[in-house]
Amino acid sequence: MSSKNQPETFAEQEIATQPEIWAKTAEFFPSIADRLPGKALKVAAVGCGSSWFMSQAYAGLREKNGFGETDFYTAREFSFTRKYDAVVAISRSGTTSEVVEVLEKIDVPSTIITAVPNSPVTKVATKSIVMEFADEESVVQTRWATAALGLLRMSLGFDLKSIIDQAKIALDSDIEELLEVEQIAFLGNGWTIGLAQEAALKTREAAQFWSEAYPSFDYRHGPMSIAQPGRAVWHFGIPEEKLALDIKATGALFESSYLDPMAHLIRAQRVAVGLGQKRGLNPDQPRGLARSVILDSK
Repeated sequence: MSSKNQPETFAEQEIATQPEIWAKTAEFFPSIADRLPGKALKVAAVGCGSSWFMSQAYAGLREKNGFGETDFYTAREFSFTRKYDAVVAISRSGTTSEVVEVLEKIDVPSTIITAVPNSPVTKVATKSIVMEFADEESVVQTRWATAALGLLRMSLGFDLKSIIDQAKIALDSDIEELLEVEQIAFLGNGWTIGLAQEAALKTREAAQFWSEAYPSFDYRHGPMSIAQPGRAVWHFGIPEEKLALDIKATGALFESSYLDPMAHLIRAQRVAVGLGQKRGLNPDQPRGLARSVILDSK
């Protein structure tokens, strides 16, 4: 996406490595498979920011695939009054204060997925899964988020290698038309609601861009009133035919894809970075953000 006058950002480089990272994740999974919850357990999935949205997607998939009741939380809102058999947490940096706090307080088995060995989260979790190969330089998470979700999907019986070619298609696809819109509403249903939330977050982080996210069947209950020419509606997963027709009738650009929704997310990552560059921003350094949020405990 970089022009000839712009150096390639870390985010662009990391987005482009996702087929390779997904292959490494698939090879890595058998060595840690027993550290993730199996069937018939009540599980809580925890994270912050992108990790929260990946937790949301995992929770939706785990229940959809019959693995057991699964709740998801942004870490600060974790319910310590509910009873769980296991907790799965995600923290790229391994230093996220709210995640550390949850893992310190719970009294059930926990698994942390992180990119950094010997980080604070690994000291308080029961089990650790360290994916150093998926770590990133950019503040904006891209390949880390999809690698963590890919690992979790494999724990539910999904063949991650089966969509690597789709990731390559997403990387090679044309996004120019989407870089001309003034607003994007991202939609999903079931587990892809988490991906819609993540895509909207990416555009806000990388481009300070107006984006929103909704469950697809709730979109007609108000949010569709802002759809118009010059704006876009992006659907993860196969859309209901009537919904697609209603959106197109507004004149908004409608984006959907036959690609696996996680591969489709790569297109959204590319759009987010492209929008940021078009606005003269550095997607690697979002305004007001840092790689990790570490709160003062006092």
